[in-house]
Amino acid sequence: MLSRRLAFLLNYVGSAAVVLGFSKVHAAWLAEPGYDFTRSFRLPWAVVFVAYLSIAAYTVGLPDMPRRLMQRVAAAGAAVGAAIVGVWASQFVVGSALMPRSVILGSAATLVPWFTLTSVIATRGRRRARQLDRAVVIGAQEDSAALIHELDETSERPGRVVAVLHPDDAQPSEADRVPVRTAVETNEATVVVLDRDAQSSQAIVDQVALLHEQGIRVRTLSLFYEEWLGKLPIGELERVSLMFDIGEIHRLRYGRLKRLLDLSAAVLLLPVLAVAVPLVALGNLVGNRGPLFFNQPRVGKGGQIFRIHKFRTMRASVEPAAPTPWTDVDDDRVTRFGAVLRATHLDEIPQVINILRGDLSLVGPRPEQPHYVEQLSAKLPYYDLRHLVQPGLTGWAQVKFRYARSEADALEKLQYEFYYLRRQALAVDLRILVRTMRTIVPMGGH
Repeated sequence: MLSRRLAFLLNYVGSAAVVLGFSKVHAAWLAEPGYDFTRSFRLPWAVVFVAYLSIAAYTVGLPDMPRRLMQRVAAAGAAVGAAIVGVWASQFVVGSALMPRSVILGSAATLVPWFTLTSVIATRGRRRARQLDRAVVIGAQEDSAALIHELDETSERPGRVVAVLHPDDAQPSEADRVPVRTAVETNEATVVVLDRDAQSSQAIVDQVALLHEQGIRVRTLSLFYEEWLGKLPIGELERVSLMFDIGEIHRLRYGRLKRLLDLSAAVLLLPVLAVAVPLVALGNLVGNRGPLFFNQPRVGKGGQIFRIHKFRTMRASVEPAAPTPWTDVDDDRVTRFGAVLRATHLDEIPQVINILRGDLSLVGPRPEQPHYVEQLSAKLPYYDLRHLVQPGLTGWAQVKFRYARSEADALEKLQYEFYYLRRQALAVDLRILVRTMRTIVPMGGH
């Protein structure tokens, strides 16, 4: 973890040092006549450039997400390029050169390799961090196998399962009076995870209590999923686990701030929609003949039905009002131009209207079609809880799992949605928005 923190520090401090350094060089030696940079109007704009660099770097996943060398270089180039575009756009709006060209180009040439280097440092730190959380799981073999797989694929915190004990094998015996401690010491474990059966055994809990006194962390399977995987497993939910505050319902200030954020973002995106409509209409005329928009009923907050708006990406023969099958990434109903719209996420832009009307929020559980809601509510426990809050343009389940192609996938997504309901806050919403940007501009990693 120390290497990752050092990489983040070097990433942001390095950005500031490079931009300010080139600015000083320009002011002292390149400008005619020279000037005092620290007292000039260019100082605050240099700070703005540093801010653009930092935001762009974090959005594309620097320094901790890219893994291969070319992914690191591509991410570094994308971050620097986005920051330069931001500065040039600001200059265009203001109508004057805010930053010297030599500062911008010199910073770009320096920061691409610098960002790549900090990414290497962060990756090495991540690999070492994977050895820090070593879990002994006391539970059923099938649950443990699923946990091992998910830790390798979608973990929020680095860790791995080093041993699995069935609750029967964790009971004291003549051969071993403390089998749980033996497993922890043998595997140098740092955390013990208990499923329901293990929690109900006093003999196991007594062993774990002694380990807790020695500094070993203890988690229920539910809490381990929540902290390490960012989800709440349905199989481990008890009635008491559902008795948590939901920010949108129980914290009035959060609800108002969330709505204000939604409206502000929607107003900013309206010009994007205005520009996109004629461009998409032209592409639609050539490669996607038929209606421009796709309007389909969805289930919103409180079970209310609303019509969601998108640019049409499927064949015109697909009836918007009729129930449609599960959507897949390689859905054969999607036209060639529709595939472009989906790849660039331009098809989602008309949902700005839904946000303005209050049908959608920026962040929340993705709204489903009414017939799917009816089916899933009858089969999945607590499914209707997701309708207590405003559905979202994006959400935690979307950035973690993406498309649901079956009822089994819907169950998987529901576990992430429970996590969001439990953690709902502005900081979590902003985190999801940033993660969404990272999926739109993929640079490797997960």
